[in-house]
Amino acid sequence: MNKCFILVLVSVLMLGSKKPFSPQSETALAYPLEKERIVESIVFIAGIDEGDNTYYNNAKRYFEKQGMPIVDSLCTIDEIIAYVNKAGEQHIKFQEINIVSHSNAWLGMSLKTTVNGERITVKSLQRAMATNSIASIRDEFMNDTKVIFHSCGLGKNKQLLEELKHVLAAEQVIASPYFNVFGGKYAEHYLAKPYYGYYPTAESKGPAYLAKEFEQEYPNVAIEWFTALKTRQESSFGEAYSFKFNIPVEWEFTFDSVTDIPTLEDKEAIMDWISESPEMAEVIYKLQIPIEKFRWRSTVKGNKLIIKGKTTVLCILAPILQSNDVNEYQNATVEDPSLYQIL
Repeated sequence: MNKCFILVLVSVLMLGSKKPFSPQSETALAYPLEKERIVESIVFIAGIDEGDNTYYNNAKRYFEKQGMPIVDSLCTIDEIIAYVNKAGEQHIKFQEINIVSHSNAWLGMSLKTTVNGERITVKSLQRAMATNSIASIRDEFMNDTKVIFHSCGLGKNKQLLEELKHVLAAEQVIASPYFNVFGGKYAEHYLAKPYYGYYPTAESKGPAYLAKEFEQEYPNVAIEWFTALKTRQESSFGEAYSFKFNIPVEWEFTFDSVTDIPTLEDKEAIMDWISESPEMAEVIYKLQIPIEKFRWRSTVKGNKLIIKGKTTVLCILAPILQSNDVNEYQNATVEDPSLYQIL
C-alpha cells in the first residue's frame, strides 16, 4: 500500500491578500526623516471578513476609535515583516505592533507565512525560516517593540508564541488564551472564556442531550448550558452564547491491487482501522477530539481507499466580568497576566 497523502482541513474564513504598501498603507511611511521617529502604535488587520462574520471590520472600527494608524492590506507575516523593515529604513520605529488575525485552537493562526504559503503554526514558521521563504526582520527595528496578537486562544499556545517572538525579533509578544470579541453589544472589545463540545456532523442528539454532556465535562462551571446552546449571539449582559463550526479530516490511500483494500462496512470498522494506523491515530490525537465524535465515511475509487471524517465543534463563550463588579466586563488590558500570556 502506498500512501498518497494525509490531509487535515478546518472550516475557517479564507483570507485575501494584497500587495504590501498599497496607497493606504504607504501613508504611514510617507514622510521619512533623517532622525528616527517613534510611532507609538500601529495595527495590522490581517484578514478579510467573509459571510456573516465581521471580526475584522469590528476590530478595525475599534482601533480607529483609539486613533491608531491601521494597515488592512497585508495578510501574511512576510508582508508585515517587509513593512516594518521598510519603515525602519525610513527612520520610523514602532513601540507597539497590533496584529489582528483569526486563530484556531487546533490548527494555528489564519495569518499565513507568505501569500501562497501555509497557515501559521510552529512547524510552518520553522519551515518558512529554514527555506528563507519569509524575510528576516532587522533586529534594530524591533529591539524595543511589543507585539500584541488579537487572535482567539493564541495565548494558550506558548510554543507558537515563542516561535513568533523569535521570527519577529520582538522585545515582547502578548496574546490572550481567551477569545477576543470586537463590536460586542455591551463592550466594543472584551474577552470571553471558551468551552467546547463535539458531535458527529449532522448527527446531533439535540440541545438537551448536548447540554448534559457540557454539564459532565464542566461540572463546576455555573452556566445554563441549554440556554447557551440555544443562544447564537450576545443577547443579554454577561450571559454565555454559542457558535459552531466543522472540522473535516480526510485520508487517501493507494493500493497495489483492489483486492488489498480492506472492507470497512460501518463507523466502528473505520475507527478500528484508524486506531491501528499510528499516523492516522496521531492526527486525531493532536486534534484532541474523541474519535467517536466524528462522522466517518469510506469510499473506494479504483484502487484508492478514501476515508473522510467530520465533527461539529460547539463553542460556548462566557464573557469575562470584573471580579469586583459583575455589572462590568473585565477590561482587556494587555498588561494583565491573568488575561494575557506575556513573553
